[in-house]
Amino acid sequence: MDNKSKYQFHNLLYLLDLECPESEGIINEASSKNLFRSPYRWLVMTHSTQDTITASFYNSSILADSDLVVAARQDDFVNMVELHKASSNGPIQSTPRGYYNGSLMDVRPHRELYRRRRDVMGHTITMSNVIQDSNTTRYHLPREDGMEPENDSIPKICWMNVRLAFQMLNATPGYIFSYRWGYKVNGNWSGMIDDLYTGRADLGTNCVVSDTERLDVVSYTDRLAPFRVRFIFRQPPLPYVANIFSMPFSTSVWVAMSVCVAVSTLTLYLAAKWEGRDGKVATGLDGIGDAMLLAFSAIGQQGCVMEPKRASGRMVVFVVFTALMALYAAYSANIVVLLQAPSDSIRSLPQLAAAKITLAANDVDYNHFIFGLYKDPVRVSVYKRVDPEKGRKQFYSINEGVERIREGLFAFHSIVEPVYRRIEQTFLESEKCDLMEIDFMNSFDTFVPVRKDSPYLELLRVVFKQIRESGIQSVLAKRLQVPKPHCTSKMSSFSSVGLSDMRPVLIFMLYGVLLSVTIVGGEIVVFKL
Repeated sequence: MDNKSKYQFHNLLYLLDLECPESEGIINEASSKNLFRSPYRWLVMTHSTQDTITASFYNSSILADSDLVVAARQDDFVNMVELHKASSNGPIQSTPRGYYNGSLMDVRPHRELYRRRRDVMGHTITMSNVIQDSNTTRYHLPREDGMEPENDSIPKICWMNVRLAFQMLNATPGYIFSYRWGYKVNGNWSGMIDDLYTGRADLGTNCVVSDTERLDVVSYTDRLAPFRVRFIFRQPPLPYVANIFSMPFSTSVWVAMSVCVAVSTLTLYLAAKWEGRDGKVATGLDGIGDAMLLAFSAIGQQGCVMEPKRASGRMVVFVVFTALMALYAAYSANIVVLLQAPSDSIRSLPQLAAAKITLAANDVDYNHFIFGLYKDPVRVSVYKRVDPEKGRKQFYSINEGVERIREGLFAFHSIVEPVYRRIEQTFLESEKCDLMEIDFMNSFDTFVPVRKDSPYLELLRVVFKQIRESGIQSVLAKRLQVPKPHCTSKMSSFSSVGLSDMRPVLIFMLYGVLLSVTIVGGEIVVFKL
């Protein structure tokens, strides 16, 4: 009876003769070692009466998941019944299993153990509900009044599903509240996991399967509410991540423009030389430098004080300005659009970690724990930016975090549903088009934890699946949760242009100033010499 793993010996059938003098000790030992629980099976043979059999197992842990059959023999007829208790302190229930009188007859109405044990006869099953947004959830959750849907939507949806499951099992609903999902603090469990570990609760609220240590104390069943924890942000403006002043035209167009400028410069120079060939007309262009200056003025549609004096030269200038006018208009229009266009530069966690934007988190309990669970360099760098050892810690409330998301260059880590609810209330339609979310935890879906080796594990697992398959679960989720906002309009709103948007132009101007100063210095040196 010293089995080390119930998974390795799940095919064992224990055979016990109740008439044996040592049977009572065997029953007590098996009960203390939980050998009457799933997945072990028992066949108990006896000649005793029903009252004697019941008295033998009165203090045993033959609960809802047990498979114990008593075969009572009278002459050549063997009557078989199943014994179990709906709860530890409840009475023993006896249900017919079959009989043997030369051939075996199975009289079970259903072969599935769940369908024979789904009535727990009013036993109280307790759920631990995690609340972190507002203490008023303690009042609204058990009443299911639909008030304050922005607070603790995940626990509310889970409770509605679980209460329906309790009705299907004929169980009395019980509930307690916890302030956190549960993490190890100084070697001891806290929050909801501690409620399950100590037996104060039988099941809990949806939680992320991120901490493998939890598998030692809980078993996971099914998902009752969509539960996603993400970094939510607006993609940074395109000028923030790229030089938009080189983007309007392709490389071939830029090459064509350079060739056009070179040809225009040469043509203007030859026209000026043609004007001054007889010396009667003073030309406005003294050399190749003036011709080049006039060509560059045509690119910017600015004009120049130096110009040809005769009709042939002026016709060349007119053709040059007209040819470059379409390019100037197209370039200006593209720049206006690109100044307000969002980028697509951040699509993964490494890109987010390398981006020059503020990383922050919702100021709730779980965000103070989950960042420290990961040891890879990318997540560690994110953790140090959110919760630095020195300096200001980046934790904000939902309202403040969403407002900073709207302002841009800010990524906010939180459960996505309350963030999206606030976004729907405060964002303009054009501001919803560049929303992006990135998963930091990269974990499995969230599932409802049940106390390890709970006799109601299989019962709850089946009724949760029935609730999900019936569509009730999705209806409850849609009532209380807000999906990611859809972009209904691609129209860009007018926004101001800052110095960061003009950075390439300012750098280009700085290079020009440095070049001009260098040329002046060279001219002075040449003049002095």
